[in-house]
Amino acid sequence: MSQTDANHPEFDLLIKNVRVVRPQGNAVHASDIAITDGRIALVAPAIDVARAKTVHDGKGYLAFPGVVDAHMHSGIYSPLDEDAVSESKAAAMGGVTSSLNYFRTGQYYLNKGGPYKKFYPEVLKTSKGRFHVDYGFHLAPMDSTHIKEIPELIEKHGVSSFKIFMFYGSHGLHGASNTQKDFLMIGEEDRYDYAHFEFIMRGIQAAREQFPERAKQISLSLHCETAEVMTAYTKLVEKDKSLSGLAAYSASRPQHSEGLAVFIAAYLANETALPNINLLHLSSRKAVQAAMMMSDVFPHIDFKREVTIGHLMLDITSKAAELAKVNPPIRPREDVEFLWEALLSGELDWVVSDHACCRHETKIPKRYFGNIWMAKSGFGGTEYLLPALVSEGTRRGMSYNHMARVTSWNPAQRYGLNKKGDIAVGYDADIALVNPAHTWTIHAKDSPSTQGYTPFEGLEMSASVVSTYLRGHLIYQDGQVIGKPRGQYLFRPTA
Repeated sequence: MSQTDANHPEFDLLIKNVRVVRPQGNAVHASDIAITDGRIALVAPAIDVARAKTVHDGKGYLAFPGVVDAHMHSGIYSPLDEDAVSESKAAAMGGVTSSLNYFRTGQYYLNKGGPYKKFYPEVLKTSKGRFHVDYGFHLAPMDSTHIKEIPELIEKHGVSSFKIFMFYGSHGLHGASNTQKDFLMIGEEDRYDYAHFEFIMRGIQAAREQFPERAKQISLSLHCETAEVMTAYTKLVEKDKSLSGLAAYSASRPQHSEGLAVFIAAYLANETALPNINLLHLSSRKAVQAAMMMSDVFPHIDFKREVTIGHLMLDITSKAAELAKVNPPIRPREDVEFLWEALLSGELDWVVSDHACCRHETKIPKRYFGNIWMAKSGFGGTEYLLPALVSEGTRRGMSYNHMARVTSWNPAQRYGLNKKGDIAVGYDADIALVNPAHTWTIHAKDSPSTQGYTPFEGLEMSASVVSTYLRGHLIYQDGQVIGKPRGQYLFRPTA
């Protein structure tokens, strides 16, 4: 319902009758949410409707802070100008209001090398006016020039987070590879190896010292897998005819490869005195245990530990088979159960989608159906992030407040989104209304993503996102994305 008052009401929008889920505490509270100029102006019960220009009835739904999907890959397999539109629509469907996308030079993405001074303005120009949710980018320093550019990327472009892909040095994106120079598009004098990783860390730490007021929210993320171990195991597994599909791919990138990479990353962080380290998409018991051990060994390093909704919902028996190929791999059920134990006990800091829209014809050509080795790595899932976590998390006894912490507050705090992640006065009015008692089945055809399939196909959910608000604007409701793209670039850290 809506109501307008001629006497200049103080609020632009009033969302009545919701149960507010905040990231702190252990309860939800029946309340109303008043919004002015895109910010939350008041959270209280029984706010008079005459105080607002427009009133929406929240129907008793849960009001979550808008999801900060801190790990996406817009523009990796399709042109960025297309992905920005379609995949941000999918994000809005999942209650996501902030999309942080990993980006780099080299093959895929823009298929260009060279300095970020030339590369990144093109990324920003292409993105402008296309995202339906607020958006930002994490950048990967691929060569020595990029390391020198870190201070400028922070100061001029508000990029406060960087990434290392630890396996790229001698292993390809989809499997074993001997053409790294062509793939990475770096110079003959450059090497993508442990020494380069050390120099990235030194460069980021020097930048933190250069910008002390921003240092707390400048961080480095690492994809932790070990190229040499994976290359050797891939050769062994390819010869082992008893393994196929997701089980074979998991065995070819074994869990101890993750654990070893975590150890190396942690030691280098200690050596370079870089305290803000994010360990991405941990997929196995060995990886999580390694991460916890490193926290004990180096207590002065602030390790944050990430998990994806894919690794929480799928295992190697999934009917999706090669459509669920991703790095690190989907794991056996015992690893999935360990990830849930770690999440519920507070050992994992945030949950993301690792959304990388890979259309069917790109993912695996028809002639290679059933061949895990010929499939591309990665798949989308941002539209199922919040519904799947609420559905499965509720079944496992996870509180709504905990869900809000790991989908919104924690990543917002780490990545410099200081007006995101909570439903409180002064924060951006980013809100996802969730029906926690709506049973439905995931079908790719219902998603605005251009992927055309999903590894989550056929999974039954017990919760759904009903509406998504971005800075007080309704951008998604009842299956439909509403209006033109409103997403703004997130210059981080934000004010």
